[in-house]
Amino acid sequence: MVTVNTVSIEGHSFTAVSVSLPKTTLLTVSNDHGYIMCGALDVGLLNRLLGDRKIIAGRATGVKTIEELLAAPLESVTLEAESLGITAGMTGEQALLKMC
Repeated sequence: MVTVNTVSIEGHSFTAVSVSLPKTTLLTVSNDHGYIMCGALDVGLLNRLLGDRKIIAGRATGVKTIEELLAAPLESVTLEAESLGITAGMTGEQALLKMC
C-alpha cells in the first residue's frame, strides 16, 4: 500500500509518502528542494555517484512512521544538505525547515 499525505510544518507544506513493503516500510518527506528518508536512503551513494546532481537529503534510521521520521535525529546528510546548514543529529523536522 502507498499512502501520500501533506504535512505542514510552521506553515510550510511537505509531501509525506509511506510505502508498505514486505517486512519494512519506505518513508519519505519532501518538498521541491529536498527530502528526508528512512534508513533505505544511501547518502554515500548520493554523494559519490550522484554528487553532480546536488541532491539535498537526510537519512534517519530506526523509524517506522512519518511522525517518527520527523522527530528522529538524522543519522547522515548529503554534502549539498550540509551546505544549507543541515547536519547529522538535527531532527527531520528541523532539516526540512532549512529546505524551504
